[in-house]
This record gives sequence, structure tokens and C-alpha cells, in this order.
Amino acid sequence: MTAHSATAARARTGGPGEDGPKIVEHVLGWTLVVVVAMLITQLGLL
Repeated sequence: MTAHSATAARARTGGPGEDGPKIVEHVLGWTLVVVVAMLITQLGLL
């Protein structure tokens, strides 16, 4: 079995796929950043 056929036979493990709406991931990432920043300022850690 060559290296190419070994990687091609590997099963998907549920990681990030190559397709899908990238804008949703981008917006959710920035939303998380804003929420963490708000939490830090409300707790007086900054």
C-alpha cells in the first residue's frame, strides 16, 4: 500500500471540511472575540 492510497482510504473524523459557508465561521469567530472582550471588561480584568 503506497502513502497515497493509505491517506485516501482514511476515514473522515468530523474535522473541518473543505466545503461549507466560510462567512458563518468568520462571523461566529468574531462574535466569540467580542463576547470574550465584553466579559473581560465587565469582570474588570483589563
